[in-house]
Amino acid sequence: MDRVPDVLVRPPWLTGWREPERTVVKGLAAPPARAEWAPGERDGWTSRAGGPAGAGPAGEDWEEDARGFAVGYLWPAHAQFTLLGHGPDELVRPLLARWKPTALDHGDAAERLGGVAARFGADAVKPVVAAARSSAALFGYAIGPFLDGAVATLVANWLTAANRDARDTARAWLDRHGVDAVPYLLPAALGARATARATARANAWLALRALAARHSADAVIRAAGEHGVAVAPIVADLPPTEPGDRWLFAHLAPPRPGEWATAGLEVPLRDGSALPPAAVEAFVTLLALSAEAGEPHPGLAGVRAACAPGALADVAWRLFERWEAAGAPGADAWTIDALGLLGDDSTAARLAPIVRDWPGRNLHHRAVQALDVFAAIGTEAALRALDGIARGTKFGGLRGEAEGKLAEVAEGLGLTGDQLADRLVPRFGLDGDGVLVLDYGPRRFTVGFDEQLKPFVVDESGKLRKTLPKPGVKDDPESAPAAHQAFAALKKDVRATAAAQLGRLERAMLDGRVWRAAEFREHLAGHPLMRHVVRRLVWTSGGAGFRLAEDGTFADVRDDAFVPPEEAEVRLPHPLHLGDGLAAWSEVFADYEILQPFAQLARPVHAFTEDERAAWCLARFEKLEVPSGRLLGLEKRRWRRGAPQDNGAQRWLEYRAASYCVVISLRSGFNVNRPIIEETDVIERVWIGDRPDWWPPREDTGRAFAELDPVTASEILTDLTALADAAV
Repeated sequence: MDRVPDVLVRPPWLTGWREPERTVVKGLAAPPARAEWAPGERDGWTSRAGGPAGAGPAGEDWEEDARGFAVGYLWPAHAQFTLLGHGPDELVRPLLARWKPTALDHGDAAERLGGVAARFGADAVKPVVAAARSSAALFGYAIGPFLDGAVATLVANWLTAANRDARDTARAWLDRHGVDAVPYLLPAALGARATARATARANAWLALRALAARHSADAVIRAAGEHGVAVAPIVADLPPTEPGDRWLFAHLAPPRPGEWATAGLEVPLRDGSALPPAAVEAFVTLLALSAEAGEPHPGLAGVRAACAPGALADVAWRLFERWEAAGAPGADAWTIDALGLLGDDSTAARLAPIVRDWPGRNLHHRAVQALDVFAAIGTEAALRALDGIARGTKFGGLRGEAEGKLAEVAEGLGLTGDQLADRLVPRFGLDGDGVLVLDYGPRRFTVGFDEQLKPFVVDESGKLRKTLPKPGVKDDPESAPAAHQAFAALKKDVRATAAAQLGRLERAMLDGRVWRAAEFREHLAGHPLMRHVVRRLVWTSGGAGFRLAEDGTFADVRDDAFVPPEEAEVRLPHPLHLGDGLAAWSEVFADYEILQPFAQLARPVHAFTEDERAAWCLARFEKLEVPSGRLLGLEKRRWRRGAPQDNGAQRWLEYRAASYCVVISLRSGFNVNRPIIEETDVIERVWIGDRPDWWPPREDTGRAFAELDPVTASEILTDLTALADAAV
């Protein structure tokens, strides 16, 4: 057994602790509920919920709403939140005890529940617990400040729940309150009513042991006061640990992987042998523990060192396949995380198409969990797979999650999301001139790319071909089929990459993105694929325009050499930024017959009138009847459909920026299940405000279109003008 890592021979979670004889304390009750707020927390919850009490809609009939609430007909949920968040205190505080918000149907329910909790403090514990029970993911955070018997019992039961959000919330609550939580756990641990609920008692004991592991058994015994003698056996015999050992709780309540995971699983060691069955079971538990904690268990490093190189990635994939074959039980979703702990580039390549498919099978939550796998593997290939999901999936929710995960990775590397994206553009085996030579033996073909990054083929005579010919009888029987197959794969891969990169550069132009000259040279002008696009655009540095010439050098509008300093800034200018140089550059590109990959020099330019700049709504676009398909097509620009309301209705289109939102309010709108409801729709109002909604919250939103920068203003007016031109 010397070759087997010690963590698998003597697993730290096998402590041999025995459940003590139970002590029952009759009449034991938890202390009164109280709230312990972190600095700024209460004000933050209030702000996110829409402001303090009294900031609700003017003219609201609070007494009528309160009567409706009392008899159960005040619905939907946002009406309840409006009443409880903003109604008169003496009217609504008595209503809290009977409120059970278990079927919340409003998009910002989580924030608004926090607002109610912040307003009423301990009086809001009962509805907060009810909401948290209905969804730990959405509402679990709201129990955080509260010390209460019902909260403590819920937390104890969540410690061993299959739901990861519930487990994480419970552990965070224990870490937050420490031994202050002990008196609130005692009724479940020692009370007489727990006789009929052995599981609840065992979970309460586990919570006490977790607190003892964090803070010492003596601290828990002291916090139990007069009941310390009864608590002492519960927190005795904890395994030896360093103070604050974050793994001790996991060792107290390790997961129990199913037999499907361990039966016959072979884990190869470096000496050619394999782990014995008991060590395999410990190894699988170690993976589950690591997934639960969100980081590799310290003992996993020894396992890596003992196992055959590259073998563990295959073991992790076999566990993943076994999990799926077993029906993918939720309690064992740690197998997804194990792919990140042990996986490699081949793991990322196998997993990517599965993740893309999952949302279409109503498995969005699983796809989101799997995004961590690519980030954990962390290689260029894995991050490219993640980037491909972010830019290529048709499921908006998954796309947003993947973009967020890429932003996390970029921050960890000290990069922006755009800088990371620059570094992840594949090179596809292209040479320094941006071409690929494919060898058929007696024949050779050169593959190049046009302004849309579509490949073309040139033979040895210089003749342009539509595509690569099929191998012939005179061609090499090995190299020719391989080259033909490589070209087919190249076309597919570049097609997916091209759409993402062209869109990314166009967004960079609209956002005014800046590159350092050295970055521009390395990741754009010097990239064998991206250089084909760079050549077809105008760039600026230090206020001067330049282009990438055919020989790879930079040239200004007079075709003189241009050399931006290494630390200079390079931009992709909107035509508004080219000023008087726009006409000259347009002439240069026309003379060289350079086709642009998207509209830059010929891009339409618009501006608001002076009256419109001072206004918060645009009267000239109101009451236009336009094809619904044209409205939906704005999603290809920078517009998004509004948040779903009752029955999935999406009543507006929104164009968001950092501090404002431009909204197109529609008469019919869309639906999440059936995007186009009618062939045409009517634009009711176009307005600018702080946050999107179907209708402006008041007749003067406090915003004006003058706040938009000229590029954003031009782009929005371009879209609206196109709608007006298409009006019925």
